[in-house]
Amino acid sequence: MQSGHSRLNLAQAAFVIARRDVRAILFSKAFLFFLLGPIFFGLVSLGAASLGQRTAENREPPVLAVAMSPADSTAIIAARERLAHVIDLPRIQRVDPASNPATLLNAGASNFGAVLTGTPAAPELTGTAERIASWRGQVALVAASVSGSDAAYPQVVLQPTVTSGASQKSGRVGTATGALTLLFLLTMLLAGMVMSNLVEEKANKIIEILAAAVPMDAVFLGKLFAMLVVSLVGLTVWGTLGAIAAAFSGGSIGSLVAPAVGWPVFVALFLIYFAMAYLLIGSVFLTIGAMAPTVRDVQTLSMPATMLQLGVFFLATYSTSDLGSPVELAAIVFPLSSPYAMVSRAAQEPDLWPHAAALAWQALWVMLFVRFGAQLFRRRVMKSGPQAPKGRRWRKAAAAR
Repeated sequence: MQSGHSRLNLAQAAFVIARRDVRAILFSKAFLFFLLGPIFFGLVSLGAASLGQRTAENREPPVLAVAMSPADSTAIIAARERLAHVIDLPRIQRVDPASNPATLLNAGASNFGAVLTGTPAAPELTGTAERIASWRGQVALVAASVSGSDAAYPQVVLQPTVTSGASQKSGRVGTATGALTLLFLLTMLLAGMVMSNLVEEKANKIIEILAAAVPMDAVFLGKLFAMLVVSLVGLTVWGTLGAIAAAFSGGSIGSLVAPAVGWPVFVALFLIYFAMAYLLIGSVFLTIGAMAPTVRDVQTLSMPATMLQLGVFFLATYSTSDLGSPVELAAIVFPLSSPYAMVSRAAQEPDLWPHAAALAWQALWVMLFVRFGAQLFRRRVMKSGPQAPKGRRWRKAAAAR
């Protein structure tokens, strides 16, 4: 074994450990039943995405842009203020009369749900079909109030568009919330396998045999990446089943708002950030497994880590609707929440360079966590046997002299 140890470097030894664990898990009967678990979590993530989109709309309702002459815009705003205490009306913002309605609606930073042009006697409403249909009566009421006569309401001309800044913004917030929730559920569901596998092998003394054959860092890395491979196999299976379900659902997935970076890049970033989130929390769980001698102790020691993950999830979710704020920057800098915050940013911002910086930052912390966990693991495992009483050690030392 020592000669094999000298021939294998860290990467080769880690690969041997990883290959052993992957084969043992993938070809077990328990893994087949394990694949059936995330169906419930998938339903929860879809519900969370819908709830997040509705919450975003309630937090920042869309605005009606008024692109009329200064006199007409003033009259419309005054009429809206008079009627606001009687009926619920959309908020109004004055814009340049020469502005192009399509340009206003497609501006990513704006929150315009529709644009009102023309005159109070002949108003035109431009926006998504659903939005302008819901605002048509309200606009007619406000326009009629300008003339002071409610007997004859003006005919509002509708100009439907494909999308608007408000609907696109709220839709991307929903996409970000859904992706963040899915990432959290998958990470928490799969990361626990690392800890349970380690504790089982510690109880069977297998881990001590491996530690005597290869470097402890290789054992640590091998087990961590083996579980990552197993998790990716599970993601492949669940993703295939999800694609089949989407194909038979009549294309309902197509109704989701596309992320800012586009679906292909977003899916790739999601997988990369899943790997980073898994390696980060997996290294923490492995460290806990090294400190826990029994499965019962694992449950006690893992509770703080689980609560920490819940706090990380809430922090990233809170920062979803406030990009660029100190809260979001804190979520990006803190290593455990960084993958979740960056997935949310990918859904809402098209820039790619922040992801390169974030991935380098997360990779650095993965190496630090792995190194610290391996050192702690080495001390705990190699000194796992019973120690002699202090008096006996003194007598042995005296006899040796």
